[in-house]
Amino acid sequence: MRPLRFYITSPGIFLKTSLAASLLIAVSLGMQARAELPPVQTQGSTEYLSGGFGQEESSAIKQAMPQFSLALTFASQIDGKAAYTSDVQVVIRNDNDANVLNVASEGPFLLVRLAPGHYQVFVTHENQTQSRKVSINTSTSTRLTFEWNRPVSGPD
Repeated sequence: MRPLRFYITSPGIFLKTSLAASLLIAVSLGMQARAELPPVQTQGSTEYLSGGFGQEESSAIKQAMPQFSLALTFASQIDGKAAYTSDVQVVIRNDNDANVLNVASEGPFLLVRLAPGHYQVFVTHENQTQSRKVSINTSTSTRLTFEWNRPVSGPD
């Protein structure tokens, strides 16, 4: 039995076929790299989104940060190694001490659209609460990182 052989008789056909194959590969790779953001949610008049586990979603959220007035990142030091964390309870209060947002993060990032002003941000993870004051303006996005240190695990 003889192997099948294909011959391209025209350089133009070869070039068109190569270009079409290259375009198809580029489009499929581009679609795989483009992750969608988690849905924007609303609490009262405050819009927010949370997530960021997985390389694509993490990259998409990082790219979207400038579109939100406040970007929070949550991490833990576990056995001396940094790791993103989730399930962080977040409470944001305005100057009048009224809650503007009270949600649990669904990933290591929480992006929030806040009106310009002064706020107090409280974050709680594993019964440890941290707080920071933040000023929001219209021209920039403010980024805060909260980190929790967990003790080095001992021998079992």
